[in-house]
Amino acid sequence: MTIQITDRQIEIIEAAGKILSRSGVSGLTIKNLAKEMKFSESAIYRHFKSKEDIIVAMLEYLAESINDLHRNTLADDAPADERLERLFQKHFSFFSKNPHYVAVVFSDGLLEVSKKINETILKIMEVKMKYLLPIILEGQKSGVFTNAVATDELLNIIMGAVRLEMFKWRMDHYQFDLQKYGNEMIQSLLILIKK
Repeated sequence: MTIQITDRQIEIIEAAGKILSRSGVSGLTIKNLAKEMKFSESAIYRHFKSKEDIIVAMLEYLAESINDLHRNTLADDAPADERLERLFQKHFSFFSKNPHYVAVVFSDGLLEVSKKINETILKIMEVKMKYLLPIILEGQKSGVFTNAVATDELLNIIMGAVRLEMFKWRMDHYQFDLQKYGNEMIQSLLILIKK
């Protein structure tokens, strides 16, 4: 998975994320984006055809960033519980530094904008599951995690809890320490899922 994106396109998607953080989907217009970047609207259109293309590029870039962030997690030979903890520490650290990506994933009305955006959001979830599922499977196989709950359900519980924590942070306008509260939540999850 390698998307081709220029430095200027990264600047545009980051500016778009800031607008989404402040104003939601309705505030993200090419006009507002050009104003934010001190560009002409035509300069934005040289890099992206539409607002949808900007959002899709942002989501694809996020999926690739998450993939890069967690690539070494599977190769690690640490116990499953330690790898799960580290995976989410990296996750919370990344989003603490890049809250505009949380804005795009949790923007009100974004899911209704287009099928292409929905499909790209699903790609992000698939990337996360690609790293999380083998850790859970190994943890259950080695006896670190409970087998009383099916692997798929354990995956849903963990991803749901993390997603809820991210959503609460977004709704609180990024005011609480995501790394602190995220790590506390992961410790609670580990207490529940460990044998």
